[in-house]
Amino acid sequence: MLVRAGTAAAVTTLSGLRRLWRGAGNGAAACFPLGRALLDVRGAEAALFLQGLLTNDVTRLGAGSPPPAAAAVYAHALNVQGRCLYDVILYRLHKSPEEEPHILLECDSSVLDAIQKHLKLYKIRRKVNIAPCLDLSLWAVIPGEQTGDIASSLAKCADQALILTPDPRTEVMGWRLITKKGANLSEIIPGSHIGNIQDYHRHRYKQGIPEGVKDLPPGVALPLESNLAYMNGISFTKGCYIGQELTARTHHMGVIRKRLLPVRFSALLPKDSIPEGAEILTESGKSAGKLRVGGGELGIALLRLANINEPLCLNIGGDKVKLTASIPKWWPKPASK
Repeated sequence: MLVRAGTAAAVTTLSGLRRLWRGAGNGAAACFPLGRALLDVRGAEAALFLQGLLTNDVTRLGAGSPPPAAAAVYAHALNVQGRCLYDVILYRLHKSPEEEPHILLECDSSVLDAIQKHLKLYKIRRKVNIAPCLDLSLWAVIPGEQTGDIASSLAKCADQALILTPDPRTEVMGWRLITKKGANLSEIIPGSHIGNIQDYHRHRYKQGIPEGVKDLPPGVALPLESNLAYMNGISFTKGCYIGQELTARTHHMGVIRKRLLPVRFSALLPKDSIPEGAEILTESGKSAGKLRVGGGELGIALLRLANINEPLCLNIGGDKVKLTASIPKWWPKPASK
C-alpha cells in the first residue's frame, strides 16, 4: 500500500543532497534498482514493537522527536544467541507525532517470507499491521557532480518520490530512494542515469559495506564483527531487545578481534566461482579469516585484525590467490579495537 509522505518529506533533505552532489566524484548520479524488498509496518504500537526486535533505537524515527531524530535507521534483527538474522533499514512515513506510526522496512528479498514470519511470531496482540509493499521500487543513488534546480524538480515529482534520504549507514553509500513502480528517475533526480547493479555491488565491496544474507549469513554473522556500530546500526542505551546480551557484553569488554574488511585480489575471480566461506590464509598457512562475498578483483572478508597487514591468500580448491585487505576511510578514528 502506497501512502504519500508529501513534498516536505523529500525537500527536507535537499541542502544535504546539494552538498553531497558537489563533493562527489565525476559524472551524473547513478540510480541502482535494488533487489531488496519493502514491508509496510504500521499501527499504534509499530515503533514499540520494532524497538524490542532490532539493535537500533527505533524511537529516533519519531516525527518531531528531539535530535538525533532520523528519517531512516539501519539495524539488525538478531537471534537469541546474538547473531544476525536480517539486516534492515527503516524509513519513517508519518510526518507528525499525532499521526499513527507508519514505517517501511527494507530487507533482503530472499528472506521476505522469513522476516514476515519472524515479525508475526513476536507480534502477539500488538496493534501492528505488517504487509509487503509490491507497488514500490527501491533505489540506491550514488551521486556524482550534479547541477540543476533539484528542489524544483523534487517539488514537482513528490508524488513519485515517496522517500529520498541519505543512506543511514555511511555517507559513502549515497542516498536511498523509494518511488512508485514505473516512476521516471530522470524527473526525480535530473541528469541521473540507471546504473548496472554489479557496479553498485562493486562500490559496496570497495567500501566494505555488507548487505543481505550472502554478506551476513543468518545465524552466523556477529553484529559487532560486521561493523554494525561503525554503520550507525546499534544503540547501547536503548534497553532490551532480542540478542542484546552477547552484543552488549562484547561491546563493554572492548575486544573485537575480527571484522569485515574490503579485500582486493591479485587476479580476477570468475563470478560465483568462490565457495561460501572460502578460507583466507597467512603466508605461513595459518587461518586469517574467511571470504564472505566477492567477484572480479573485489570482495568482503571476515579477517583477524592481527593479520590484515600480512601477505594473505585465498584458498580455492587448492589454488591460492593473493589478496590485500584495507581499512575503509569512512571508519571512525581510531578504529583498531
